[in-house]
Amino acid sequence: MHHEPTGIRGTRLTDDSAALNRVAQNASTLGGEIVDVAGFLDQLEAQTGDQMRALRQLREGAGQVVQMNASSMETLASMSEKISSTLEKLQHANGLMLDAGEQTGAMIGWINSIDERSHAVQGTLDAVQTSNNQIADIAQQVNMLAINAKIEAVRAGDTGKGFAVVADAINELSHRTGKAAEDISDNITALIDWISTLQQESGTMNARAGQMQDISGRSRDALDTALADMQASHQRTGMISHDAAQADAALKDFLPNIAALDASVKDGVTGVLEAHSRVSKLVDTSEKMVQDSVSLGGNHGDALFIEAVQDRAKQVSDMFEKALQDKRISLADLFDSNYRTVVNTNPTQVTTRFTRLTDMVLPAIQEPVLDLDRRVAFCAAVDRNGYLPTHNRKFSHPQSDDPVWNTANCRNRRIFNDRVGLKAGRNTAPFLLQVYRRDMGGGSFVLMKDVSAPIIVQGRHWGGMRLAYTF
Repeated sequence: MHHEPTGIRGTRLTDDSAALNRVAQNASTLGGEIVDVAGFLDQLEAQTGDQMRALRQLREGAGQVVQMNASSMETLASMSEKISSTLEKLQHANGLMLDAGEQTGAMIGWINSIDERSHAVQGTLDAVQTSNNQIADIAQQVNMLAINAKIEAVRAGDTGKGFAVVADAINELSHRTGKAAEDISDNITALIDWISTLQQESGTMNARAGQMQDISGRSRDALDTALADMQASHQRTGMISHDAAQADAALKDFLPNIAALDASVKDGVTGVLEAHSRVSKLVDTSEKMVQDSVSLGGNHGDALFIEAVQDRAKQVSDMFEKALQDKRISLADLFDSNYRTVVNTNPTQVTTRFTRLTDMVLPAIQEPVLDLDRRVAFCAAVDRNGYLPTHNRKFSHPQSDDPVWNTANCRNRRIFNDRVGLKAGRNTAPFLLQVYRRDMGGGSFVLMKDVSAPIIVQGRHWGGMRLAYTF
C-alpha cells in the first residue's frame, strides 16, 4: 500500500498552496506599487512636458525680446537724433521769438511817438487855425473899410477919384486875403481830419501791437516750456538708451543659459519617458504575474470578483445571442462602431445602433453586482474600443450645465480609451486583472483593481465586462 510521505514532503500541497497565495498577494501588492510609481511618472511626465513648453516659450520669448530690444535701440537712436534736431530748432525759434518780441516793443514805441507827435501837430494846427481866423476877420474889416472909403470917394467927386482907386485895390486885396484864409482854413481842417484818422489808426495799431506782444509773450512762455520738456525728453532718451544697451547685453548672456537649461530638461524628459516606458512594461508584467498566480490557484481575495465578472460576461453573451435570435437586433448593428455624438453634451457622449438594446438588457445584469461587496465601485460592459454604452444607474444621470459634475455623474455613453479601458475591451483571455489609479480630484488618487472577462457573441469578440473595486 502506498502511503503519502510525512514531514516536510507530507505538507507540500498545503505549503505550495500557501506559497502560491503569497505569490499572488505579493504580485498584487507589487502591481499596486508599480502602478502607483507609473502614476507618479505620468504626473512627472506631464509636469516635465509643461516645463518643456514653458522653457520653449521662454526661449522664444527671450529671443523675441532681444530682437525687440535691438529694434527699440534703433528706434531710440533715431528718436534721439530727431529730438536733438528738434531741440536745436526750438532753440533757434526761441531766439527768433525773442527778436520778434523786441521788434514788437520797438514798433509799439514808434506808434506811441507818432501818436504823441500827431497830438503836437494838432495843437500847432489849432493855433494856425486861430491865427487864420484872425486874418480872415482882419480881411473882412479891411473890406468894410474899403467899401466905406469908396462911398466917401464917390461923395467927394473928382477930388476922391484917386482915393477910389486905392479903395478898389484895398477891396481886391481884402477879397484875396479872405479867399486865402478860407483855403487855408479848409486845408487845416482836412489836415486835422487826417491827423485824427491817423490818431485813431495808430490807436488801433497800438492795441493790436499790444495784443501781438501779449501773444508773443505767451508763445514765448509756451516755447520755453516745450524747450524744457524737450531737453528733459532728450535726457530721458539718453538714459533709456543706456538701460536698453545694458538689458541687451544681459539678455544675450541669458539666452545661452536658457538653451543649457532647455537641453538639461530635455535630457530629463527623455529619462522620464524611458523610465515611464519601462515601468509600463513592469505594469504589464506584474499583471501577468497576478493573472498567472490566480490561474494556478492562488487566491488572495480576487476569486470572488473574477467569478462574478466571468459569470456576468457569460450572461451578456447569452442575452446578446438571444436578442439576435429574436431579431431584436442584427449582427451588424450589434457590432456597430459608428459613434454618433449626442449634441450639447460636455463631456461628449455618443450612441451607436446597439445603445438602445444595452440600455434595456444590461442594467438587470450589472446592477446586482454592486451589492456583491462594499469595495465594488462599478460593473459595466464596454466594446472593443472602450465605449461604455450603459453604465450603472448611479453614474447615468442626465447632464447638467456643470461639466465637472457631469464628468463624475454622467459616465454612460462615454468612450474610455485609456490603457485599462482598452485592454479590458480587447482582452480575449478568460479574465484580465489590472491595477490602476483612480483620480479622485484635488491631486488625490485611490488604487483600484479592474477585473474583466471577454463577451463573445456567435464566436466574435464584442468587448468585455468590467468590474472595478478598491484594494
